[in-house]
Amino acid sequence: MKALHLKAGRERSVLRRHPWIFSGAVERVDGAPEPGETLLVKNAGGQPVAVAAWSAASQIRARIWSFDPKTRVEAPFFAAAVARAVKAREALPAARHTNALRLVHGESDGLPGVIVDRYADVLVAQFLSAGAERWREAILDALAEATGCEAIYERSDAEVRALEGLQPRTGFVRGNHEARRCPIVEHGLNFRVDVEAGQKTGFFLDQRDNRQRIRALAAGREVLDGFCYTGGFALSALAGGARRVLALDSSGPALEVARENLAANALEASRIAFEQADVFAQQRKLRDAGAKFDLVILDPPKFAPTAAQAKNAARAYKDINLLAFKLLAPGGLLATFSCSGGMSAELFQSIVAGAAADAGADGRVIERFHGGADHPVALSFPEGEYLKGLLVST
Repeated sequence: MKALHLKAGRERSVLRRHPWIFSGAVERVDGAPEPGETLLVKNAGGQPVAVAAWSAASQIRARIWSFDPKTRVEAPFFAAAVARAVKAREALPAARHTNALRLVHGESDGLPGVIVDRYADVLVAQFLSAGAERWREAILDALAEATGCEAIYERSDAEVRALEGLQPRTGFVRGNHEARRCPIVEHGLNFRVDVEAGQKTGFFLDQRDNRQRIRALAAGREVLDGFCYTGGFALSALAGGARRVLALDSSGPALEVARENLAANALEASRIAFEQADVFAQQRKLRDAGAKFDLVILDPPKFAPTAAQAKNAARAYKDINLLAFKLLAPGGLLATFSCSGGMSAELFQSIVAGAAADAGADGRVIERFHGGADHPVALSFPEGEYLKGLLVST
């Protein structure tokens, strides 16, 4: 096995079990390893400390498969890792309330670059790193064996693949299932998931618990749901007894699915309106018209995928939150989120605080939102906690 040799002192992160090895930590590599090839990671003294997948194209030169250097990275390794991840989800309370769960959450499940979501009997898989790409077939076999699902759809079309020197790829890779709309159930609500063209893998499973919390808060409130996508928060608010819900999104196809989701549930359609609009512009129009809401929900797309983009994204986050504070009625609630991995929870709260100050609002954080338990975060890999949110009272 070829070896990756670390610079002196750069094994500390490995010993703390962080799964990424950056280019600046690498002293040299034996030969010319292929993308995704398994390398033995050695410290400056030549002692093996891990096994990892190589990626010459990425600033993350290697992603660690195992911190036991004796581990044999072969098909049985992936079968065991996938089986562990699936078994862990079966034990979660959420499994009693939904047939849609994240089954594999990348590094936090010991499978860097591998994301797998289950929508009823269809799996949606993403292979986002060179190592995941190299072992794609073995992982697909393991998923089929561990779940018994009738079909697997690949959504390896995320922009991060380009950083690994990989081309996008989508399509059915197992089974032959027409999955344009996968019907799922979440806490008694019916949703249709577009696994082929929807954002990410088709639905935001990480917001499941937060949607349920909004449902509990919505009774009797006038609700504005900005960036409503396919209606997850909006329909949860309606099911919770919201007096009226205005749901905005710029995507016509997403709103088409949202309306299908509304029709699939026994909800009072007259109390909700879906509008296709630029959320920034529409917030301003609502402000100028003197509109007021008791609950505003902001779950925008990823403004800052990496830390380098956080500064530019901060303006967008501040703008939408400032306008939200302007639209809140006295005593109103703001549920605001960021799914940007490049933005820390501390920076996000600082931005929301600045927005409140500029709006002349006194805001208090009364709850913090996170991803669900099927999106675990390894203690040694805080980067895995990309979703953060605040419930602010005014």
